[in-house]
Amino acid sequence: MSESRARQRPLLPLWAAVLTAALSAILMDVAYPDVAIWVLAFPATAALLVSLIGRRAGGALLVGAVYGVVFFGLLVSWTSRYLGPVPWAALSVVEGALTAVALIPIALAYRWIPAAVPGRWARLVLLPTVVAALWVGRETFVGSWPYGGFPWARLGMSQAQSPLAHVTSWIGVAGLSFLMVFLVAALIEVLRTDSWRRPLAYAAPALVSAVLLLTPLFPTTPSGTMRIAAVQGNGPTGYFDEREPYSVVQAQTEATAPLVGEDIDLLVWPEGSLDYDPFQSEELARRMSLVSARIGAPLLANAATERDGRFFNTSMLWTEAGPDGQIHDKRHPVPFGEYVPDRDFFNALAPDLIGLLQRDYTPGTNAPVMDVGGARVALAICFDVIYDDVIRAGIEDGAEVLVFQTNNADFRGTDENVQQLAFARMRAIETGRSVVNVSTVGTSQIIRSDGSTVSSLDAGEAGALLEDVELRTGLTAGVVLGAWVQNVLLWGGLGALVFGWWRARRR
Repeated sequence: MSESRARQRPLLPLWAAVLTAALSAILMDVAYPDVAIWVLAFPATAALLVSLIGRRAGGALLVGAVYGVVFFGLLVSWTSRYLGPVPWAALSVVEGALTAVALIPIALAYRWIPAAVPGRWARLVLLPTVVAALWVGRETFVGSWPYGGFPWARLGMSQAQSPLAHVTSWIGVAGLSFLMVFLVAALIEVLRTDSWRRPLAYAAPALVSAVLLLTPLFPTTPSGTMRIAAVQGNGPTGYFDEREPYSVVQAQTEATAPLVGEDIDLLVWPEGSLDYDPFQSEELARRMSLVSARIGAPLLANAATERDGRFFNTSMLWTEAGPDGQIHDKRHPVPFGEYVPDRDFFNALAPDLIGLLQRDYTPGTNAPVMDVGGARVALAICFDVIYDDVIRAGIEDGAEVLVFQTNNADFRGTDENVQQLAFARMRAIETGRSVVNVSTVGTSQIIRSDGSTVSSLDAGEAGALLEDVELRTGLTAGVVLGAWVQNVLLWGGLGALVFGWWRARRR
C-alpha cells in the first residue's frame, strides 16, 4: 500500500470513532459551566479530530451527528425544564445535524491537504491551520443559521474561567477557538508523523501555547466610575408561574427598598421586571416614577411593549418625571421562544406547543446603548449576550460599561444561568469593560473588565447589588478585529480546502 493511501486510512474503525465522538461530546459538555473544567475542552477536541481523521464524507457525517446530538443534548438540557422533551430533542437534533454537516470539511481536509502538499512541515503547520480554520467556520455556520443561528457552544466560550480568556481581548472568541484547535491538531500531527523525538517539531505548538498562556489583557483606559445598583427581585417571572397583578414589579420594588437613601447613579432591573407595558399602563408608569424618585436615580427596566401593532422586548430608561425617551429593543428574539418562524408549517407539526406562543416579538433596530448622566451604557437583553454584533455595536458607539438584563426563571435549577453568566464574563474580558449582569431570579453579578467578580447574588435569592463600577474607554483589538478574524478564517479555510481538493486531484 502506498504511503499516501496509508495516510488516508482512518485512525479508528467506524464503531470506535462513533464511541470516541460520544466521549468527546461528554468531555466538551463538562468543560462548560456548571462543572466548568475548562481544560477538558482540549482532550475533547482531540478525541473528535481523531475520530474524523481518514473518514470519507458519509463516515464523517455519522461521527459528527453522534458528537453534535450528544453534546447539544447535554449542554442545552435546560430547554426541557418546563416544556418537556420535544423542544429539547428538536434543538439537539437540529444543532447536531448542522454540526455533522459542518464537520465533513474537516474530515476532507485530513484527506486532501496532505495529498495536495506533501511533506512533514505541511503536516505539522499547514494541516492544523486549515483544520482550525474550518472548525471556526463550523462555529460561524451553526451560530448564524437558521433563523439567526445559535452561537451558544463556541469552543472559545468554554474558557471564560481559564487564564486563556485574555486572548479574546486581542483576537475575539473566534480567534481563541482557532488557536485552541490549532494546538490540538498540531500535537496530533506530531504523533502521527513520528516527529515527537524531534524538538523542532514542537515549534508551532510551543508558540501557540505561549500565546495562549502569556497574552495579557488588551489595555483600555479608565474613565471614572458609576455607582450602579442591580436588583434581583426573584419574582414570579417564569412563563408558567402563577402571579397576581403587579406581582413582578412588587417583588422588584421590595428588593429595591433597602437601597433608599444610598448614593446611586443608575438603578437596573432585569429583563421581564415589569408585568405590563408601562407606556400603556398609567398605574405601572406611576410606580416606576415613584421608585426612581425614592432612589434618586434613573431606572433601567424591561418589559414587553407594543408599538404600531408589533411587539418588542424593550428596555427603557425611566425617571421620576417619566420615560426619558431612550429605549432599546432586543436584536435577536429567540426562535420558538419569543417568536415562531414559519408559523403555519411548525403549527402543523406541533400545534399544542406552537399554540403556547401567541405573541411574536419583532427584532429591534435601535442602538443598544443609552446615555446615563453623560456616561454611555451598552445593553444586551438575555441571549443577545452571545451575539457578537450586538456587543460590538454598543462598544463602537462609545459604551463605557456593559449592562446585561436577563430572565432565567424558565430555567430554574439548571445550568442555563451559569452558562449565560460565563458568556457575560467573557464579554467583559473581550471588550475591556465592566459588566453588570442582572437576572430576575439569578445568578446576578457585577464583573470587572478582567473577568473577576466584584459582587454576586445566588440563584433564588432576592436582593440588590450596589457597587462603584469602573468605566473604561478605548476599543480592544478583539472588538476591532474579531469580525475580520472570523471571516478570514471562514473563507480562508474553505478556500484552502478547495485548493487541496484541486491540487490533490492533479497530483
